[in-house]
Amino acid sequence: MNITEAVNMFTYHQRAGLKARTLQSYKHLLENLQGKYADHPFDSIGPDEIYQFLESLTRDCARSTRRLRYAQLKAFFNFIIEKCTLNMRNPCQAPLLAKSFKTPKQAARKILEKEVIEEIIYNTKTPRDRLLLELQAKCGLRIGEALKIRVSDVCDRKLILREPKSDKESEVAFMPEQVAKRLHNPGKALIGRPFIPHLLFHRQSFDKEAGKKTQCFHSSP
Repeated sequence: MNITEAVNMFTYHQRAGLKARTLQSYKHLLENLQGKYADHPFDSIGPDEIYQFLESLTRDCARSTRRLRYAQLKAFFNFIIEKCTLNMRNPCQAPLLAKSFKTPKQAARKILEKEVIEEIIYNTKTPRDRLLLELQAKCGLRIGEALKIRVSDVCDRKLILREPKSDKESEVAFMPEQVAKRLHNPGKALIGRPFIPHLLFHRQSFDKEAGKKTQCFHSSP
């Protein structure tokens, strides 16, 4: 078996159970691996070749990206070795590789106090911006998810999120009673522009800095 055949087998297996976002992430790695070692026998790729390949691929990348590519390549070799019952050790398990592409230390995430978030929301200039910030801080929405809310996505205290980051078809978020009341009585501030009347919010003039601060309060590690 050569690398091209191994990549095709691994890709076929992935399509059966992985999300589109994960498949896209693997695609860059596998295309480059196939481009460099297409006709090489699978079992001829050793730690030195793996190191040179990963260094070339991730030289200008962040440490977290370098670690991700290493983990993906390791998963690829593990799958082929187990699937084909090959009598060989995963070349990615070499100590030099594990050390060179080790998991970076995570910087402490800055979490804003609840009182600071309330102050940011209180000081917003328009009802629209206040609702957007409340949907992020109190309902768990990302700014992109909030801006894509349609009038038809609102049902009492429930919000239907279309095309969420999780790659699911949709998700559901629940609003506190006071936020739901303001959303159901938005006034003219939230009416969409003429060419996108189905959207609940305008997409312009949002206080981006305040939005980022609110997301810091509610993002998970």
